[in-house]
Amino acid sequence: MYIIKAIKNKSISAALIFTFSTSGSSVYAQQIFSNNKYPLTYFRQPLDIVPPALAGSFGEIRGNHFHSGIDFRTNQREGYPVYAVADGYVSRLRVQNSGFGQAIYINHPNGFTSVYGHVQRFAPKIASIVKNLEYEKKSFELDEFPDQMLIPVRKGEVIAWSGNRGSSGGPHLHFEIRDSKTEETINPQFFGIDIPDNIPPVIYSLYAYKLNGKPFSEATAKQAIAISGSNGVYKAAAPVSLTGEIGFGVVTTDRHNGLSGLNGVYSIQLELDGKMIYTSALERFAFEDSKAINSHIDYPVFLNTKRSIQKSFVEPGNPLTIYSNLINSGKINFVDGEIHQLRYIITDSKGNASTLAFSVQAGSAAAIVTTIPSGIVFGFNKINEFSNDEIKAVFPIGTLYSDLNFIYKKTPKPSGNAFSNIHQIHNRYTPLHTGFELSIKADNLPADLREKALIISTGGSSQGGTFVNGFIKANPKTFGSFYIAVDTIAPRIFPTNISEGKNMAGLSKILFKISDNLSGLKSFNGYIDGKWVLMEFDAKTATLWHSFDDRTTAGKHTLELVVDDVKNNIKRYSVSFFR
Repeated sequence: MYIIKAIKNKSISAALIFTFSTSGSSVYAQQIFSNNKYPLTYFRQPLDIVPPALAGSFGEIRGNHFHSGIDFRTNQREGYPVYAVADGYVSRLRVQNSGFGQAIYINHPNGFTSVYGHVQRFAPKIASIVKNLEYEKKSFELDEFPDQMLIPVRKGEVIAWSGNRGSSGGPHLHFEIRDSKTEETINPQFFGIDIPDNIPPVIYSLYAYKLNGKPFSEATAKQAIAISGSNGVYKAAAPVSLTGEIGFGVVTTDRHNGLSGLNGVYSIQLELDGKMIYTSALERFAFEDSKAINSHIDYPVFLNTKRSIQKSFVEPGNPLTIYSNLINSGKINFVDGEIHQLRYIITDSKGNASTLAFSVQAGSAAAIVTTIPSGIVFGFNKINEFSNDEIKAVFPIGTLYSDLNFIYKKTPKPSGNAFSNIHQIHNRYTPLHTGFELSIKADNLPADLREKALIISTGGSSQGGTFVNGFIKANPKTFGSFYIAVDTIAPRIFPTNISEGKNMAGLSKILFKISDNLSGLKSFNGYIDGKWVLMEFDAKTATLWHSFDDRTTAGKHTLELVVDDVKNNIKRYSVSFFR
């Protein structure tokens, strides 16, 4: 029996102050942290690969989130020793089908927690505890909080080996340092986790957004401004003519010395006539705010092109605490007919800086206002509802980043597996911070299929759902077009290396592929000779396996595999084999 404890989440914001000095065309950045003093020699590197290289930086732009740590390259292979970066104790053990796959969390006496994700395997003393817990709970997935006396570790102790488990795009070690109390994640390079770097960020492009008092949306007109330059110094050749309320945005990445991917930058600052009007700095953030990356970037462009334009103006419902020095939320009114000097200052985590200088010729005439289709105005700071005879949608406070001109359309039900019309809930180009509650009235849904009904998008993505008073109710995370379908089809099981009567004595594992057609896999359980055995799963490859151990002795055995989906459709597979 193992002692498990819960950890409560809290949230705290931190202020970040920058000072800059200039000399000719160069910019030198000195980072000064207010109320945040990070130890520079307390932690060691988590790997012994020299020189260290990153496949991903802290705060880098990812789909629907900021990258919460740094990804150490492991020479495209698995199996490097992973070391505890300081004394402490294992405070959390996580095993997932996706996400980090297998991860270790270590609490340290100085108030910080280190996190090691995507590991191939745990060190023996940890692996034994994990496996015993999995058998005790009869579950491959775990999220356990051991007592601090159970697994103490020393600085430099091998705690795991690097791998590619979970939602990893290739072998690497994901590493984080968190505030143990708030669980905010913090840039590990501020703790002396050194990555050799004297290369300034690269600035690719500059955009002007013609806001003119309207909330940002896919209808906001934008203008590309041609720039040139290299090696940290960029400029626009001639003044650009702009009139009215304008926001700006840039595309920028960073590299470090050696084997570097295209990583994210640390800070973006914008000056107007020598005065700072916008700063974003990725020192730390709370996980519950990370999805607001979709407000930080030009989300419609990202959806269409995967190009990340980082906006330098902040929407009113954006909860991120990475911003400071804001004047008018970073938006500028160009109405005085004068020429104004603007400058971007973009730095990486080592303080290497690039600048982009450009000028704007302000107009004096009234700006042309973009025509926006008629709709229903939703306020970002209140509960919004929309309903008719067939649907009801409720959007809690905190769902929207800006006021919204909400659009709804209804189209006929699709042919085949459909039990409602298609309901277009606004459009996919407006991001949501949290999900919303959607209820769709069922049309001619037989009583015996109510428990199998769910809401799906027109793209075929399940939103889940339950039957409530004639409606199917679910909580989509994005706007889109939705209708009711039913899932009556059981998951599929494909044996990879086992068949009836096969001698498995020379093999270390039993392998399967499993999948589901609609609602998604919910659970899988394997039984050898009637006793539960551990089945491990990798979602990205849909591979399910059981590794033989001393629980399966020599001789004849029977295996039963049971896989069910979210709508409780069950598939069973049975086979006899020899060891």
